[in-house]
Amino acid sequence: MVDPELRRSIVELGMVRNVQVDNRRVKFTLALTTLKCPLKDQIVAEARRAVLSLGDVEEVEVDLAEMTDKEKERLGTGGGKEVGVAERFNYIRHVVAVMSGKGGVGKSLVSALLAVALRREGQRVGILDADITGPSIPKMFFRTLPRPKSGLVGILPVETQEGIKVMSINLLLPSEDQAVIWRGPMISTAIKQFWSDVLWGDLDWLVVDLPPGTSDAALTVMQSLPLSGVVLVSSPQNLAEVVVRKAAHMVQMMQVPLLGLIENMSYFVCPGDNQQYEIFGPSHGEEMAQRLKVAFLGRLPIDPRISELCDTGNIEAYPIETFAFIARNLMEIAPEPRRSPLQPQ
Repeated sequence: MVDPELRRSIVELGMVRNVQVDNRRVKFTLALTTLKCPLKDQIVAEARRAVLSLGDVEEVEVDLAEMTDKEKERLGTGGGKEVGVAERFNYIRHVVAVMSGKGGVGKSLVSALLAVALRREGQRVGILDADITGPSIPKMFFRTLPRPKSGLVGILPVETQEGIKVMSINLLLPSEDQAVIWRGPMISTAIKQFWSDVLWGDLDWLVVDLPPGTSDAALTVMQSLPLSGVVLVSSPQNLAEVVVRKAAHMVQMMQVPLLGLIENMSYFVCPGDNQQYEIFGPSHGEEMAQRLKVAFLGRLPIDPRISELCDTGNIEAYPIETFAFIARNLMEIAPEPRRSPLQPQ
């Protein structure tokens, strides 16, 4: 029996033990990482079917046990805790956080479009929605929110039509309208678990959508996740620039690479005369990037079609030509990919 996500057999994972064969009767123990595993009945049934398919076996008896602390540690849990198992099997080459410092500049939209653009470039992409109290990523990609499933060693992220993997607190709530009224420590714990307990698998890019500000969530991501760098999002208004500079200073203080700056809502293209109008004033993106000594990744327009597509969970239908240039720029300047956690040091 092979796990479809890990592509490793339950024997290789050390789950099968104490095998006894008596004539046509087989008895063995199946050791799980936790006896609370929601898929344990399914795992047992599939293991029983696999043994019965051997031919001469007429009866199969399966006992359940829980792995020892050392066995869990070998799988990546550490200290016997029932968290972090999935991280051992994830290979994510680049982890990029999208940050604004200020709300209302379209940071989540940039995160979504960046993921779509990278996917169109043939990259394997996931989005970790770290905006725990104001998650908006799932609504952009799904008309009806799907529910994540549980795998052998972790939660399986949901996938969009184009194969982007998504994890957000809104996918786990009983109702998408339910408020998440949590203090900082609980928010930080949820973000860490989205990294360690979610079976992301093999990804080229994981885009982390941060909430506005420079407090708990941003601090947790920069301290707990192996970031390749941070992409800043601003808009032409002077107020947005002031606050984004604060975010940039935080990133520098945390010694995380600043990969570049994107200016959102830079201009509007009038459908009547096809002229560009700078509704929020002249662009300062390039000058701001120079002051921060980071790459200027590009400017994005105000486009009413985006709102329509986001409202219907169809952001992947948006023509991505404008953002393709930004995605390619990011791919060129990104640091070297991370090593696989399964690779020997």
